[in-house]
Amino acid sequence: MGVFRRMRDITAATINEHLEQSQDPVKLIDQFLMDTRNEIGEVEKLHQQYSRHTRQLKQQVDEASAMIAKREEQALLALKAEEDHLAKLALQEKMLYEEKYKQYIELYDQSRDALTELEEQLDHLKTEYQAVYSKRQYYYARMQTIQLQQRMNERSGQYGGRHVPGMFNRLEDRVSDLEYEARSLRDLRRGEQTRESSQYSVSDLLEREMAKLKKKLENGGKE
Repeated sequence: MGVFRRMRDITAATINEHLEQSQDPVKLIDQFLMDTRNEIGEVEKLHQQYSRHTRQLKQQVDEASAMIAKREEQALLALKAEEDHLAKLALQEKMLYEEKYKQYIELYDQSRDALTELEEQLDHLKTEYQAVYSKRQYYYARMQTIQLQQRMNERSGQYGGRHVPGMFNRLEDRVSDLEYEARSLRDLRRGEQTRESSQYSVSDLLEREMAKLKKKLENGGKE
């Protein structure tokens, strides 16, 4: 039983170290809880066996104690009846039962001590299980917080990756380029229209001048 207790102490002492090194503490705690449940089941089974064994030993002790008292009483009655032979037989059997009592009371005490230690181990394991289970809930909540934080960081990264101000700056540059092109085309068209209009005006003037000259010729050089 002492070895069993030391094994449990070692396991409980090293779980914190393993937690620090583990990437998934909840998984490690679940494994520890499963192992502890199995150990609780084994100890409970052993406790039941020890209980039955202890009761059987106690029955042998009680039986031997009762027979010691009975054979002593019979020996006294035989002596009173001056039946020394019967008194000796009764005393011989009493001595046998006293030996049996000594043997079984020792076994009974050992079994009772083991049963008490098993009960302590059960209490220790159950208390340890509850304590680690509470830590499991705490670490599970922390892992959920980390996972949600990671998801939020991913979303923040996606939003940050869009560079909204920069996107509008580029858009502003593009729109400005388009406006400049539009103004340039408009100015070119206006220049062509102006030139065409000027050409049209000169042609009209030229035609009028030609008409005047023709008229002058027809009039003999007179207007």
